[in-house]
Amino acid sequence: MPRVRMFRTGVAALALAIAVPFTAASAQDAAGFQAYLPTLAQQAAAAGVTRRTIDAVVPTLVYNARVVELDRQQPESSPNAPIPAFAPYRARHVDADRVARGRAAYQRARGRLSAIEQQTGVPESIMVAIWGHETNYGRVMGGFDLPRALASLAYEGRRRALFTDEFIATLKMIDRGVPRDKLVGSWAGAFGGPQFLPSVYLRLARDGDGDGIADIWSSDADTLASIGAYFVDAGWRAGQPWGFAVSVPASLDRRLIASRTSSPRCARVHSRQSQWKTMAEWRALGVVPQSRAWPADDILATLIEPDGQGATAYLLTGNYRVILDYNCSNFYALSVGLLADAVER
Repeated sequence: MPRVRMFRTGVAALALAIAVPFTAASAQDAAGFQAYLPTLAQQAAAAGVTRRTIDAVVPTLVYNARVVELDRQQPESSPNAPIPAFAPYRARHVDADRVARGRAAYQRARGRLSAIEQQTGVPESIMVAIWGHETNYGRVMGGFDLPRALASLAYEGRRRALFTDEFIATLKMIDRGVPRDKLVGSWAGAFGGPQFLPSVYLRLARDGDGDGIADIWSSDADTLASIGAYFVDAGWRAGQPWGFAVSVPASLDRRLIASRTSSPRCARVHSRQSQWKTMAEWRALGVVPQSRAWPADDILATLIEPDGQGATAYLLTGNYRVILDYNCSNFYALSVGLLADAVER
């Protein structure tokens, strides 16, 4: 019994010791944040934001410690960290429920989607798959106040330039007529059905239903049209698949097809992919599509074996790189492509 009381006393003392500096640090951050806001206001004014919007928004902002905590918890990229298997990720992200709701959304929006595909060349199913991955077809879009979150992250300073620019972009959205209460999303500033950052919204959000407003919060048509516009901007090539599952002969010498280049962006993601070869060259190496015919012989593709030799592999075209532009993760891009294929079956 005495040892239990001593333990509890020790825990209470430790908790008090931790709580005091935390409270002091929080107060210091809150005060520092308020002192920093005039700098943000000056930068916004210099970028062309109206004084009316600055005066309406900046004085209302208070420091959000939670978004800073979440940002600091983001895992750092480590070239030596083990890469998990793709199969469990695929099972979670291309599951029966997501496929079923994707097919329902696909059929519901076919009229709009067909027109968007004709305009952009981006397949209807790809737009739906991005929507499904980003927000579960509009069901999960985040609840953080964007100006407050972005201003807090800019103040914290680890990625100040990025979050300052995105904060200013939210103010420009208000200048364009976006209601202040629409500016709600993820802790890092992404919002709406496509989870666009504010700067991306300003460049690429589209009116898909003809009402004159790019409403990616409430309009499925606007969400899908905006995703299509993003893919066009990123270089989508009409008429080419994103990729497809293949079987690779055990005799293929992987050393002969290993990539010899290093990508300046997302190097670890691209390092898992092989050299680029034409479809005709892959066919000559004994690679066989699992469930479709070969595309045109001259289309270039790279090979990835996400679960190692002997498991399903994928040939990936340049359009796969466009999906990576949305989220630079092989698992994400593969599951988007596979969900798209499942949705349109």
